[in-house]
Amino acid sequence: MTTPLCAKAPKGVSHASYHPKHAPPYKSFSSYVRARGPVLLRTARSLTANPSDAEDLLQTALTKTYVAWDRIEDHRALDGYVRRALVNTRTSQWRKRKVDEFACEELPEPAGLPAPDPAEEQVLHDAMWRAVMKLPDRQRAMVVLRYYEDLSEVQTAEVLGVSVGTVKSAVSRALGKLREDPELVPVR
Repeated sequence: MTTPLCAKAPKGVSHASYHPKHAPPYKSFSSYVRARGPVLLRTARSLTANPSDAEDLLQTALTKTYVAWDRIEDHRALDGYVRRALVNTRTSQWRKRKVDEFACEELPEPAGLPAPDPAEEQVLHDAMWRAVMKLPDRQRAMVVLRYYEDLSEVQTAEVLGVSVGTVKSAVSRALGKLREDPELVPVR
């Protein structure tokens, strides 16, 4: 399959029989860019969704071509060279996984909170255990299994040999008692 090219055929040569291989080599880089720029820009636009990104992509590929201009022996193959530079550059951009940054009024990171005082954490831990120890045995067992052992309601029901509804209602009553405990009131 051949890629159609939008090059003008020289005078006296029909457009149907013209192929860029038969075109004379370009005398300078700028003459090449003037002659082939629009065609190459269309190629770049087919590789990107944004026209501005396509222009940037073409500029990068043309920069690479300019750097290699003296090393390119066959100037009739310049379109292929630039197209390959376009594709390689675009592939590199995809691989870089660009992270977009957006301006916002509030910073997404919370301000550095001071580390909690270990003594206060221990006081809270002790008060919580004293409040849990005041619960009836069955409620205490369910609260410990649910929140300290991190078991699900179903697992707690299986361990204690009761229904899931019993676990739900007992844990709900236990949490209500803990909310009302006078030792834990300052914590809220």
